[in-house]
Amino acid sequence: MKTGRRTVAVATFVGALGLSVLNAPTAQAADTGITVSNIVINNGKPIVVGTTKEVEPPISFDIALPSGYSTADPFRYDAFPFLYRGSMQTAADTGENFIGPGGYTCYERDAKHARCEGNLYIDPHPSQDHVDSNSDATTWKVGVSLKLFKADGDLKAGERETRSTTVQLKRAAKATTNASPEPVAKGKSITVTGKVTRANWSTKKYDAYSGRTVSLQFRAKGADTFKTVKKATTSSTGGLKTTVTASVDGYYRWVYYGNSTTGVATSAVDYVDVL
Repeated sequence: MKTGRRTVAVATFVGALGLSVLNAPTAQAADTGITVSNIVINNGKPIVVGTTKEVEPPISFDIALPSGYSTADPFRYDAFPFLYRGSMQTAADTGENFIGPGGYTCYERDAKHARCEGNLYIDPHPSQDHVDSNSDATTWKVGVSLKLFKADGDLKAGERETRSTTVQLKRAAKATTNASPEPVAKGKSITVTGKVTRANWSTKKYDAYSGRTVSLQFRAKGADTFKTVKKATTSSTGGLKTTVTASVDGYYRWVYYGNSTTGVATSAVDYVDVL
């Protein structure tokens, strides 16, 4: 997997706070004194990516500057989190197995502190090579790039730090539902079919997802919540099929709750009128 940065991506600035263009983390190792804390990525949830849609998981973090630097000094420092797997240095230097920010905005809290909010950027399109292997569906580590610049703009110090925080990257899944006959007489059988597929990042297609336990849920007309009424296992083609007894009008759907490499899939509902 290559870098998740946009081709052109710069930070947005509020007030006098200034950050440099979002380039790759520097390889220069020198203590900057900058502190980045309270990093939250995608609201603490796994990041789910399909085969075509760009994904921009939200990210927020705090910055504290070292002695001699102020949020009123534009373009004199830079700090941003990123995701990586394997070697942090290799990922950051080569762009392989590296996900960077799409852009963010920082708000001054005082002369030494700022709160930053923005997003990471992942594009599954084949031309981008951001997710090009199913092995990318795994646990990613969080790193931070830090830089300090001299008054003339030359780099003074730069470093990378790793964090204990991790983020799970998952392949998107889809589910479908079809309940028949419609309408149906009360007490008769309703056959509910469906299918579960999962994103294949190597081929950029959705493949049948076999051997998965999936919940059939029902919500009666006028009710607020769905309840699981049966469970079924997907076939070799990802297919689902089961029967239930018609009792009242309502909505059926299949729900697959995902696993360590695959996201949750909830089908559209299918309404059945019971006579």
